[in-house]
Amino acid sequence: MSNTIFSLKQIKEILPQRYPLLMLDRAMKESETKYVAVKNLTVNENFFAGHFPGHPIMPGVLQVEAMKQLAQLAVAARIDPSGENDIYMHFLEKVKFRKPNNPGDRVKIEAEILEIKDGGAVASCTTSNNSGLTCQARITLAVRPRLEPEAMPEMYNEFDKTPEISHDVNAIMELIPHRYPFLLIDNIIQAENGRVVAIKNISQSESLFCQCRDDYMVLPGSILCEIIAQAGCVAVLSAPENKGKIGYFMCIDRAEMFHPVFPGDQLVCDLTIKPGPARFGKGAGTISVDGRKVLESSLTFAIVDA
Repeated sequence: MSNTIFSLKQIKEILPQRYPLLMLDRAMKESETKYVAVKNLTVNENFFAGHFPGHPIMPGVLQVEAMKQLAQLAVAARIDPSGENDIYMHFLEKVKFRKPNNPGDRVKIEAEILEIKDGGAVASCTTSNNSGLTCQARITLAVRPRLEPEAMPEMYNEFDKTPEISHDVNAIMELIPHRYPFLLIDNIIQAENGRVVAIKNISQSESLFCQCRDDYMVLPGSILCEIIAQAGCVAVLSAPENKGKIGYFMCIDRAEMFHPVFPGDQLVCDLTIKPGPARFGKGAGTISVDGRKVLESSLTFAIVDA
C-alpha cells in the first residue's frame, strides 16, 4: 500500500539499530520501490559532541547509515523474510558529500530500490535538507547468517601500542578535530611516505554498542568507512605544509565489506595516500582483523584552512 507510514515503534520492529545509531525518526512507503524518511537533528545528538566541536556537523557516514537503514526497511521482508539474519551493506559506491547537516536541520532520506536479486538489493539513495542535496550513494545490501566470533584475538602483536608508534591518541587529537564519541582511531603505528597504518580497538563498552537488539553487536560498515577516513586525514595533516588545516570527507568511490567486526577485534587500517593536488587527499586501503580483510575502500577528502 502506498503512503504507508512507519512510526518509530514499527521501524524498530524491522530494523536492529538502536540509540545512538538508529538514524530514522519516521518513514513512509511512497510506492513499491520508493521510500522516504526523516531524521530531525538536534544539538543534543551525541555525535555532535565529538564531530567538529565548536562547529558541529553530522558525520557524512551517518548520512550513509541513514540511507542504508531506509533501504533495509524497504526490502527486509523480501530478502530476509524470517528476520533471523544480518542484512549488511556489502557495497557502497558513488558516495558524494555535497553540503553539511547541522543542528536544527531536518534531514530527508530517500531510497529508490533498483533491483532485488540473488538474496540482496541495490538502492539509489539521497539525503537533503532545506538547503538542498547533502549526500548521494548507491548501496548494495546482502544477507548473511548472524555470525559470532570463532576464536580469541591474537594478543600483543606488531600492531599493539609501544613507545615507538608514530602517533598516540593525544597526537591524533592535535591533528583532527574529532573527539568522544566520534574519535575512531586509537593509535597510528606508521605514517610516512604516503602510507598510514592505524589501529582501532573495538569494545562492547563504546557508545556505538550501547543498545543492540538481541545483543547482536556488529560494527556498521558506515563506521568502518569513517575509521579509514580518519586515518587518511591524520596521514595528510601530518605533513608540515598542512599544519593547522582540517580535512573534510568528500566522497567514497567504492567500499566493499567482507566480514562482520565484533567487540574484541583489533582493526588494522592500512591506507595509501596517492600523490596529487595539495588541496585534496585521495587514498585507497583496507581494514583487517587478525589478517582477514573486513573492508576495502577508496576515498577522497578536501584539505582546507581551519
